[in-house]
Amino acid sequence: MHHPNRSNHPARCLSRRSLLGALSGWSLLSLWATPATHAAPAEPWPSRPLRLLVGFPPGSSPDLLARALAEPLGRRLGQAVVVENRPGASGNLAAAALAQARDGHSFGILINGNLTIARQLNPQLPFDPARDFTPLSLLATAPLVLTAGRDTPALTGAAFLAEARRAGDRWNYGSPGVGTLAHLGMEWLQSRTGLRAVHIPYPGNPQVVSALLAGQIQLAMLPPGLAMAQAKTARLRPLAVTSSGRSTLAPEVPSLAEWGVRDLTLEIWNAAVAPAAMPQAYAQRLASALIDVARTPEIRATLFQQGWQVAATAPEGLAQRMRADTEVLARIIEREHIRLE
Repeated sequence: MHHPNRSNHPARCLSRRSLLGALSGWSLLSLWATPATHAAPAEPWPSRPLRLLVGFPPGSSPDLLARALAEPLGRRLGQAVVVENRPGASGNLAAAALAQARDGHSFGILINGNLTIARQLNPQLPFDPARDFTPLSLLATAPLVLTAGRDTPALTGAAFLAEARRAGDRWNYGSPGVGTLAHLGMEWLQSRTGLRAVHIPYPGNPQVVSALLAGQIQLAMLPPGLAMAQAKTARLRPLAVTSSGRSTLAPEVPSLAEWGVRDLTLEIWNAAVAPAAMPQAYAQRLASALIDVARTPEIRATLFQQGWQVAATAPEGLAQRMRADTEVLARIIEREHIRLE
């Protein structure tokens, strides 16, 4: 099956010159260095409204999370929290801006890619996920759902994988872009099962869903909120989740482990970070307030309806998750020669 967006480049690269142009001239930093700490002045904090940077447009998952947290967080801290959307380059534009913030009142909600493998995908990025940010909290997580179009064979488990292997490169799979978790997850699955479906990148998940519905692609890994909404109308078929076991976000869907695909666990997540330049005392107070707000029943219920499970970890939990995910995903990137240029 031919698709006009299919790339034949052996390294699976995608041009991102616009990002490099927007971010040119910024210095590169070493990986996994310890963020510098800064002494806080004696004045009360926060002394003015806080700016919450989000790298995606209004209505996106990170944006909805930010807006759910902003009002109760502002009440707890005694200052308004103003959400500022700065979309572009899969959240990396906002991440780069946040890394340079020196006002002591800016923080951000970023996704996996911004905080783990951004520099592996594009070494020219002007920020370092480990050195330029102070972890605050891993806020919300979700598995991906391996999803098929309704015209694909109505099989599951080993039978479906066998059919997909027989189809070979006559099948396509879609993702919201090169280097996204959906892309890396499918490449990981293919390496473990012998599938050979061809990757077709799209601007975002809405376009991936449209392609599945139109029969232009046969498979995709989708967030639970999208996959299960389509499953309710029988327009798409959720096949398996990438969590270690069944997920409360899609309890009727088996895990890949139940299919016999072991040791393939992958989650998408959103996390809060501050610039490394934020004084340590400020970052500690902000992290504590964020964690308390995210753990309230109201926020848990809101995020569950949006397709997320609240994690609300301590800063050390986020730092550990960043390191672990970087190690796993970097191996996939290196093996498949995936780069953004």
